[in-house]
Amino acid sequence: MYKILNKKELVPNVFLIEVQAPRIAKSCLPGQFAIVKVDEKAERIPLAISDYDAKKGTVTIVFQVLGASTQKIANYNVGQSFKDFVGPLGQSSILMSEDLEKLKNKKMLFIGGGPGTAAIYPQVKWLNENRVNVDVIIGGKSKQYLVLEEELKEISANLYIATDDGSYGYKGFTTDLLIELIEKERKKYDQVVAIGSMNMMRSISEVTKSFGIKTTVSLKSIMVDGVGLCGGCRVTVGGETKFACLDGPEFDGHLVDFEEAIRRQSMYKTEEGKNFIEKQEKEEGHICHVGL
Repeated sequence: MYKILNKKELVPNVFLIEVQAPRIAKSCLPGQFAIVKVDEKAERIPLAISDYDAKKGTVTIVFQVLGASTQKIANYNVGQSFKDFVGPLGQSSILMSEDLEKLKNKKMLFIGGGPGTAAIYPQVKWLNENRVNVDVIIGGKSKQYLVLEEELKEISANLYIATDDGSYGYKGFTTDLLIELIEKERKKYDQVVAIGSMNMMRSISEVTKSFGIKTTVSLKSIMVDGVGLCGGCRVTVGGETKFACLDGPEFDGHLVDFEEAIRRQSMYKTEEGKNFIEKQEKEEGHICHVGL
């Protein structure tokens, strides 16, 4: 059993939960995810690891309540335990495979949209610990929806904020602020890492492609089973079929077929779509577990 040591609501419907999981904490790398199963009858839910502490033996997840399964996780409180907490899964951040000295010479920008901000946090933290300075943009509908602002302010070279309603920071989307930084402030970046909604990552990738900036995105949001059994996270990257849970979750944003990924993700939001995909996967020999 995996005991909950800390829980708080960061912004409306977005929760942080710190779990006692020593073995996982010792093996984590930025960019990976864990699977949570709250009890015997619950679904397996893949969630991004937003922080970990090998000394304390803890792993932190941040997630948005989107349906019955994530609501069930949110209903658990400090002192209670999850039945299963499996990980770390998926490939670590693409940056982990690069030479540290080369990273120090790179100009990098991380962009987090809404709850996706929690997924850029471990990467920015790891880079900061290794004396690699990076810029960060975080965005939300309004000030009250900004995730981990103070935490990122402490570990980034420059933190830029965008809100849709202009209640705080720059008025507009993260894409608008990105263009502002490049065109008006003459910022030059070698690489962008963007994690947020599919539409946000698609828009960011379109902008960076026009400027010739290498871009990494995370497709964790299309995962269903999380271990490659269901095929629900199939995506076309550079003309090849990939699985977000096994080959990712990070991919080259300029090579991802976002139209396909968005269509597939949207199908899980309706019962008709879920039934269609379940039928399709069974015909192909998969066992699919759908739900939020």
